[in-house]
Amino acid sequence: MDRVAAESDMASLVSTDLSVSRAFEGSEEIGAARDLARSFLTDIQAVHGLPVSVRVLSTVQLVVSELVTNARKYAPGPCLLTLEAQDGAVNVTVWDSEPVLPSVLPADPGRIGQHGLEIVMALCQSLHMQREPVGKRITTAIALADDPAGDVADRRP
Repeated sequence: MDRVAAESDMASLVSTDLSVSRAFEGSEEIGAARDLARSFLTDIQAVHGLPVSVRVLSTVQLVVSELVTNARKYAPGPCLLTLEAQDGAVNVTVWDSEPVLPSVLPADPGRIGQHGLEIVMALCQSLHMQREPVGKRITTAIALADDPAGDVADRRP
């Protein structure tokens, strides 16, 4: 009976939406965006009992860094970072004021720079870009847990 109750409690935690948002204005705040991601994931594990692997923690911080850096580099004004734990994944969303959607360039090992979206696409379950009435919004999803065999959870070959 206790095992059934514990599984039910865990299922309700996984279906609970947990989120945090913050606006960033300067390039010096990119580190603060990574810190927000680390703090958010640490809290959802410690306070809410959701599993967060070391790989997920590092991946989310890298994705946050890439997306916020692009927003600060290519869009005037502030950007907004939202992190949301939902359905066994963490969604990383960055809004900025530039309406032009970024292009994913073909792989080119000789190119210096502009590999950020390639990296994000390789690490995430999904990448969605959309224009907004003002600017654009980029959202990625990263599975919160790895499977027991060590493969990334929910990744398709």
